[in-house]
Amino acid sequence: MNQTYVVNKFGLALNIESRVVREVILLAGFNLLLVATANIAIPLPFTLVPITGQTFGVLLAAMALGSSRGVAVIALYLAEGAAGLPVFAGGAGGVQHFFGPTGGYLLGFLPAAWMVGALAERGWDRSYFKSLFTLFAGTALIFISGLSWLTNWYPEPALVLAAGLYPFIPGALIKIAAAFSLIPSLAKLTK
Repeated sequence: MNQTYVVNKFGLALNIESRVVREVILLAGFNLLLVATANIAIPLPFTLVPITGQTFGVLLAAMALGSSRGVAVIALYLAEGAAGLPVFAGGAGGVQHFFGPTGGYLLGFLPAAWMVGALAERGWDRSYFKSLFTLFAGTALIFISGLSWLTNWYPEPALVLAAGLYPFIPGALIKIAAAFSLIPSLAKLTK
């Protein structure tokens, strides 16, 4: 049997098949993490948007995997949800969620993952200040996308902020802190 090898940056020959298997396991693992964090869903009585753990999964996947692989994980997650698999907040699924109140947040995951991953690829995951900035910027991008779409349900700006931003700030800070604390460990695992 003829084996194909590639030499990594340390001069070690690696079997390509083992690299492919490792990559599939890594991407599938982050996909499962994203699904698990989406199942953390707390409905709030005064808004159509629940508190979820999804942004934690998006930020972590993008910081750990970079732009291309991070976006691939998020795109797969969104495709699974669109296909009806119960992967969205609280175990929901179906394409209708892209047209509902949380659709803007879901679609905001893609540009946020790309931006966070691209900055991580440029070394922003190796500096405390830059890592925090990157995580805050990714979260802000998700909120901007979500709030823009949420105006279809809450036409007044004050109502949009009360329903889609203010109640979620404490949770966003917790998710950013959790992702930030895991970045050094994940960098060793994924790079």
